[in-house]
This record gives sequence, C-alpha cells and structure tokens, in this order.
Amino acid sequence: MTTHANAYLILHGWQNHRPKDHWQHWLADRLTELGHSVSYPQLPDADDPDLEVWLDAIARRLQALPRDRHRVVVAHSLSCVLWLHAVARGTVGPGAADRTLLVSPPAGSVLGQYAEVADFAAPPLDGLTLPTPTRLVAGDDDPYCPQGARKLFGDPLDIPTDILPGAAHLDLDAGYGSWPAVLDWCLDGTAPLTGRVPVTPSR
Repeated sequence: MTTHANAYLILHGWQNHRPKDHWQHWLADRLTELGHSVSYPQLPDADDPDLEVWLDAIARRLQALPRDRHRVVVAHSLSCVLWLHAVARGTVGPGAADRTLLVSPPAGSVLGQYAEVADFAAPPLDGLTLPTPTRLVAGDDDPYCPQGARKLFGDPLDIPTDILPGAAHLDLDAGYGSWPAVLDWCLDGTAPLTGRVPVTPSR
C-alpha cells in the first residue's frame, strides 16, 4: 500500500445524498482517517440532476485537487457516465487524475426510462480514449445494466474490468456499506477488486 498522502475525488450517483452507511461515505471516512485529502461533494439536485451542472461541478472539483499528490477518482453509478461525458467533451484531459475507478455504470437503455437522467446516457464510446488509467467494476446481476457492464463499457473502452458475482448495483441495497477491497484499491491500484464477501471457488 502507498505510504504517502493521496488526493481523492469521490463522485456519487442519482438520488444519492451521501448516506453515512453507503460504501462511498465509509471510504471517504477511512481515507480521511489515514491522512489523505478527500473530496466527497454533494452534487447539485441529486434527485433531478442536470448534466451541464454536474459537468461543471466535477470540473471545479478536479481543478481543486492538490497537484502535488497522486490524484484518484472513484465514481459510482450515474457519475460513471458523467465522467465519460466529461472525457468526450475534453473537460477531463491528460493529467486530470492519475487513475480512475468506475463502479456500476448504468446502461443508456435504463437511464432513458427516467426523464430526470435520460440526458446522462453515455456518449458514443467508439474511439473514446480515457486519458487516465481506468478500471471498471460491476455486479454480474446489476439491474441498472442488464446487458452487462463488460459488454457495454469495459470492452468498448478497452479497460480492465472486474465482474463480481451477486453484487447487483454495488449499493446499500446490495449490502455495500463497508467495502474493504475498494479501500485497498484506493491505496494500491494493483489490489484486486473483490466483492464484499469473497466467493469461495467450487471444488
């Protein structure tokens, strides 16, 4: 694990008001306790978000990250596709972060069913190059990405992808309050991303 202080930007999803039991809140607390710089903002109007407003918000938060530290972005759900929009528009460019984790990005087919977030459906991924080393993790039974995160996002973006059995949307409903593996990854980008309860291989 790294021993120097890093800077983290943690981005939540739709209707998330940063409940204290959510793994992102847990992660922010743990990283802060370890002496790291952590930004875990409440994005505007979480129940009825505006894509342009959220893009502006993350641009400002990225700019505010300390430049003398290793900068890590952890995005969940709606903020994953928000990040892809930012990359497509050039808001996120080389040097914006040192590495990024995308957790449970939702499918455009699902977002399109809700007027509040339909505009967030991911931009075309063909030819989209992520400017920082990026990893994707998602459940194999995520109701918000029924086609599968690897197929919709991991393969088109050509990024390392971890699919966790039975992890659903990696949210509180799926039992993801504390999540030790994501803390390990934040501290050491080579750490494996496993589910909250490791699955025992069948004999």
